Amino acid sequence: VQLVESGGGLVQPGGSLRVTCAGSGFTFSSHVMGWFRQAPGKEREFVAMISWSGDRTYYSSYVKGRFTVSRDNAKNTVYLQMNSLKPDDTADYYCAAKKGGNSRLEYEYDYWGQGTQVTVSS
Repeated sequence: VQLVESGGGLVQPGGSLRVTCAGSGFTFSSHVMGWFRQAPGKEREFVAMISWSGDRTYYSSYVKGRFTVSRDNAKNTVYLQMNSLKPDDTADYYCAAKKGGNSRLEYEYDYWGQGTQVTVSS
């Protein structure tokens, strides 16, 4: 099983960035996909999730209205579009996969990527 994030980088406040996560070695289309982030010196926190079919999404209150999660099961890929970025969004962003129902709980996710760094700074 492998989850590989990409697309992180340095962006100015107010800017946009899209991070991508490609999955392999498991049945991607039957797994709920989540995005989490960990800022320096802080615990990892939930950002967003999308159901296996893509018809349900959930967001943390910190990003709702600015971030959009989507997926393409034909490409085994999940995306996180981040708009109106703030310095507080600076973190390592991780994608994760789980079978079963939708969840925001980190411990319920089975597979994790290595993360991609997002830095929001002028």
